[in-house]
Amino acid sequence: MRVLVVGGGGREHAICWALKKSPKIQELYCAPGNGGIAGLAECVPYQVNQFEEIAQFAIDHTIDLVVIGPDDPLSEGIVDHLEAKGIPVFGPRQNAAILESSKVFSKELFKKYNIPTAAYESFDSYEAAIAYLRQEQAPIVIKADGLAAGKGVVVAQSLEEAEKALHDIMVVKVFGDSGNQVVIEEFLTGQEMSILSFVDGETVKPMVPAQDHKAVFDNDKGPNTGGMGTYTPLPHIPQSVIEESIETIIKPTAKAMVAEGRPFRGVLFAGLMITPNGPKTIEFNARFGDPETQVVLPRLKTDLLDIFLAAVNGRLDQMEIEWSEEAAVCVILASEGYPGSYPKGLPIEGLDTVQESIVFHAGTALKDGAIVTNGGRVLGVTALGKDIADARAKAYADADRIRFQGKHYRTDIAKRALV
Repeated sequence: MRVLVVGGGGREHAICWALKKSPKIQELYCAPGNGGIAGLAECVPYQVNQFEEIAQFAIDHTIDLVVIGPDDPLSEGIVDHLEAKGIPVFGPRQNAAILESSKVFSKELFKKYNIPTAAYESFDSYEAAIAYLRQEQAPIVIKADGLAAGKGVVVAQSLEEAEKALHDIMVVKVFGDSGNQVVIEEFLTGQEMSILSFVDGETVKPMVPAQDHKAVFDNDKGPNTGGMGTYTPLPHIPQSVIEESIETIIKPTAKAMVAEGRPFRGVLFAGLMITPNGPKTIEFNARFGDPETQVVLPRLKTDLLDIFLAAVNGRLDQMEIEWSEEAAVCVILASEGYPGSYPKGLPIEGLDTVQESIVFHAGTALKDGAIVTNGGRVLGVTALGKDIADARAKAYADADRIRFQGKHYRTDIAKRALV
C-alpha cells in the first residue's frame, strides 16, 4: 500500500516509524516531513494547509490512505476536502474536529451529556469576562477558545496574572481569532493523565495511558509548552481509575458526538485530571498527542496500518489491539528560549552515538546533508525498558549524547512514577 502522512513534527515521525514496520507498506510519503522523517519516508514539499496540492499528490501517486497528524488542517476541513475527491483518509471530519478547535463547544457538550469536567463560564465579551474574573478566586484557568499551538491555556496563580492573560488573549489578540471567546474555569488539582483512543463512531479502543509534562522547567515551573516529556505506563495510578475514565468520559464523549450528528473517526485524545472527586476532563484533542505518541506507539504490537484501515472502513469493532508490557519514557530536547523565541539552523551532533533510544525529530531540517535545529522542541529521545526506571535511565543517557547549542531539557521526566 502507498500511504501519505500529513505533518512534520515528532508525532508524525512516530507515526511514520510505526507504519514503516508494517509489511503492507510499499511506499511511505510525508508532507512536509522533517530531517528525521526523511530517513523513513519520502518527504514531499507541501505544507499541511495546502489541501489542493496534497489531494493532487494523492491522486497522482495512487495513495491508498492519507493520515492527518496535526490539529490545524483537521479543524480547517482537510478530511472533508480529501474525502470529496474519493481519497481514503484517517482523521475526523471538520464537524467532529470542533471537539478540539472550540473549547466552548466541548465544554457545552460535556455539560449537556453530564461528562465530568471543571466548572466553567464562557465569554465573547472582554468586559463581561473581566467582571466575572474579579469575583473569582485564584488559582484559576484561562483558555482561548480556538487552537493556539498548545499554548492557549494559562493557569493563573493570582488574579493579576489572570487579568493579564485575559487582556492578552481578548484585547491584544496574542492568539489571533482563537481568542475571540474564552473559557474561564476552576483550577483542578490532582494527577494529570492522557488517554488516546482509536475511535470509529461509538467504537472506542483505548491506547495505553501516558502522562505529559507541560511546564518548561523541572518541578513544573515556568510557562506551559507543547510538552517537555512523557511516559507510560502509570504505575502510580490505579487501573480502576483508568477504567473509570474510559467508561465515564471517553466512551460517553464518542457517543455524544454521534448523537450530535458529528460522528468521530480518528484518534480521540483525552486530557484528564485525577481529582479527589474522581477523573475529570481537562480537554479533548482530535488527533494523536505530541509527545504522548512518542511513548505510546513504541508499545504498540498490532500493525498500525491495520488499525487505521479498520477505522476508515468501519471495522474497528473487530480489531484486537495488543500492547507490550514494556515501559517507555520520552525526554524532549528543546531550543534555548523555548517556549518563547529561539534560534534555528544550529547543527546537531551526536545523533549517531545514541545507543538504546529511538530519536524522534520534532523541529529539525536537512541543510547541506546535515541535521540542524528548526523548531522549539527539537528532538524526542524515547527509550523502552523493563520498567520506568530502566527506560528513564536509557533515555537520559542518550539525551546527554546529543549536542546542539543552547540545548535544554527537564531532568525530572517520569520521576513521580518511580514507585
